[in-house]
Order: sequence, then C-alpha cells, then structure tokens
Amino acid sequence: MKDQMHGKIIQGVGGLYTVRVIGMPEGGNSALIGSTVDCRARGSFRHNNLTPLPGDNVILLPTTEDTSKDIKKNERTDFVIDEIVDRRNALIRPPMANLDYLFITMAAAAPAPVLSTVDKLICIAEFNKIEPIIVITKCELDPNYAAELESIYKKSGFTVFKLSAAEDIDIAPIDEFIKENLNEKTAAFAGASGIGKSTLLNRLFPTLSLSTSEISRKIQRGRHTTRKVELYALGEGAHCGYIADTPGFSMLDFARFDFFEVADLPLTMREFDTYIGQCRYTKCSHTKEEGCAILEAVKGGDIPLSRHQSFCELYEVLRAKKKW
Repeated sequence: MKDQMHGKIIQGVGGLYTVRVIGMPEGGNSALIGSTVDCRARGSFRHNNLTPLPGDNVILLPTTEDTSKDIKKNERTDFVIDEIVDRRNALIRPPMANLDYLFITMAAAAPAPVLSTVDKLICIAEFNKIEPIIVITKCELDPNYAAELESIYKKSGFTVFKLSAAEDIDIAPIDEFIKENLNEKTAAFAGASGIGKSTLLNRLFPTLSLSTSEISRKIQRGRHTTRKVELYALGEGAHCGYIADTPGFSMLDFARFDFFEVADLPLTMREFDTYIGQCRYTKCSHTKEEGCAILEAVKGGDIPLSRHQSFCELYEVLRAKKKW
C-alpha cells in the first residue's frame, strides 16, 4: 500500500506502542525517519494470540475507519500497527523481539549473584540464537570473586566484561565492543535489580538519563527502578543500532512457562558441544551416568562446576514438567 510506513517498536505500555519510523513509502516525507509516533495495534493480533513486542519491526498505516474498526474510539491514534515483520526471536522475560545480543549483568557483591538464575537466562538466549555477553559489575567490592566469575564464563566460551561503572574501572573495553558490534543490531541489558545496570547504561550512554536507586542495606536489593522495556536508538539514521534497558530478572519459571524442552537443554550449554556424542550411553542425561564425557570434563576442570550444577538443576525441573 502506498501509505505504508515501516517502523520499530521501542516501547509498549498498556496496548499503546511507541514506534520509531525507519522507512517511508515512495514520495513520503523522509523527514519523518527517526521520529516516533504512538500507535495502537489492530485487534487481529489478539485473535491470533500475537502480541507486538519492543524490538518488533512493523508496518504502520494511517488510521482510517477500516484500520481502526476494532479499536475503541477513545483509544484511536493517528497510526495503527497493521503487520509484524521479520521476527527472528522473542523472549518472555524480558519481553522483547529481534534481539542480537543480550548483555547479562550481575554484580560481584551487594547483591551477590545467583548463578543458576544467570545461567537460566543464558540458556534462554542460546536457545533463541541470541549472543549472551556477560557483564560483571561492582568488581571493586569483591575483586577475587569478580575474577572467579570472569574465569567461569570465559572458560565456558562467552565474551566477559569485568568492571565498575561507579568507580569508572575498565569501562573502555565494553564501550569499544558496543561501538564495533552494535551497528544495525539490537541489544538488551538484563540483570537483577540493584546490580548497577542502569548506572552502567548511563555511563555508556549519557543521554539516556536512566533512573537509579540506592541498595537497601537490610535486604541487599535495589528497588525496581526499571519497570518496562524501552529501546534507545544509538544514532539518527533509519538503520542504527538499539540498546534496551529491561526489568530485573523475573518469571524465569521453567515449570510454568515453555521456554524449551528438556531435550534442548544440552544444546543451550555451549561448553558441552565438544563432548556431546562421546558418552558411553546414547541417552545419557549428563547428570550422573558412568562414562559421561561431560561429567568427566567437569571433574577435569574443563567445564566449570557451577555451570554443570545449573544444568542439573534445570534438567530436573524440565524432566518433571507435565506435558499438557
């Protein structure tokens, strides 16, 4: 259609979506590229159980009687989301689409990380073909543990950044990585509340001015300063990269949500790749069997123990999950 505009959803709250315009129809006003418009989605998405997500590439149409017939009159906007295109992947938590990189952020201390939670999010990213990047913040609070965490995830095959945004320690390497790799890509930062994620984003992208909070001394957790997913354009052009701030880890409940099946789990542990197919038993679970090549690699220190412990914990949850 001649009136079609192309855009990317950068925020969605209560059924109202903020869309950044990235393409205009022939003869359209190119000055609109890079601007944002507020939209509602056509009701057909609800009928198809498809919810637009931040990160989705969409086609917009001007609101007419036809395009807005299933949208309440008091909710109508100048444009309506008519179609979702090019969805390569989607996450439940954080709710996003078309991610290329997920910067999984944890603090060395205050609060100490829960590695099984970190590893769950890594598995979800791996299954969805999203490249996990590990970021260890507050390294000055516990340098020894920060170095241990760095060793675990580097040995597992991940790109790791160890830093302190508050003390301006080792910010340059992650800054350079972003400048070199995020052009025309979409990346999100995800992590538990209070680990310094917003502080780091403000340090890397001063124009974002994200809210931060102090850590409660009593519970060693931060208030949930980030309540929604929002994408920020890293340039003014139509094909610039995007960075997102996301809510803290939540609802990573594999028993309730269908992230993937137990048979997929070994494929989400990249350090297992070399050893899969070398076990004594064809149907090895890689949790306790004799002759398991992965268990031998754990004993020999080639696979970090904490990573295998996370695998076993998640294996039991998925194995016990009922198929409805």
